[in-house]
Amino acid sequence: MSDLLKSKPNNDCTNTPCSSIEQLIEPKEKDLGGFSVRRLFPTVGRKAVGPWVFFDHMGPASFEAGQGINVRPHPHIGIATVTYVFEGEILHRDSLGSYQTITPGDINLMVAGKGIVHSERERPEISNTAHSLHALQLWLALPEDKEEMQPEFHHYPAENIPCVTDEDVQLRVMMGTAYGVTSPVKTFAETLYVEADFASEQSLALPKVQELAIYVAKGSVTVDDTVINEHSMAVINTSLDVSVLAQKNTRLAIIGGENLGKRYIDWNFVSSSKERIEEAKEDWKAERFPKVPGDEDEFIPLP
Repeated sequence: MSDLLKSKPNNDCTNTPCSSIEQLIEPKEKDLGGFSVRRLFPTVGRKAVGPWVFFDHMGPASFEAGQGINVRPHPHIGIATVTYVFEGEILHRDSLGSYQTITPGDINLMVAGKGIVHSERERPEISNTAHSLHALQLWLALPEDKEEMQPEFHHYPAENIPCVTDEDVQLRVMMGTAYGVTSPVKTFAETLYVEADFASEQSLALPKVQELAIYVAKGSVTVDDTVINEHSMAVINTSLDVSVLAQKNTRLAIIGGENLGKRYIDWNFVSSSKERIEEAKEDWKAERFPKVPGDEDEFIPLP
């Protein structure tokens, strides 16, 4: 069944005290046979943060030789996927003919638009040895006038992502503009994605955008008197000036941007139109989506 994706509005603090945190989110954890994936949203009470409609944290996981990730070709519409690797690597292949290894610090941006198919695996020289993987994968809704754009693929090596220090905190601005620098990664609406590495007791003022959340990939932080533990997310009240304080060495993902309005999600399909999703489902069942070169013989049935 399709789920409506709709961001929760910011608190109205008129004439009353307001909390800096709108919502605390604990992940739904799933074991995928040797490694875990934590999903932060969509979840009950939070379907999006700005244009972001999906947030998964994979690993960290250790694999023996002959094991690893093997995500067969599957389709998307209406979104852009963002893959970011902390440790290890992922081999991305798609129906545009892209063949790209994603290594730590890179940004991998796949724009599905009217329809794309991709697989996520590992190169044989990786999967044939003991190895580790630790990564984030996020989905961005596209503005309504871009939902049916031609698919695109963009890869940005780690050395092209701007780094800056603010209040002694080490920052990488992966998407959007913050802390005086702008990322070269393509965006389609106001979009923010920042990685912050804190030493214990360091603090950082959060940037101002329409909607904002922080995810603790490692360590823990406090916002006001609230502790946000490892693998938890806090949706921030952007009507206030908010800072975070690290309780230990911490890695934080900061995401946000503008609210793009109602979206529906069904399996890997996202759209502002329920009818468009039904059309995509029929196209997938009838194998009308393009094929991934080298993966033409594999097909995942519609759930």
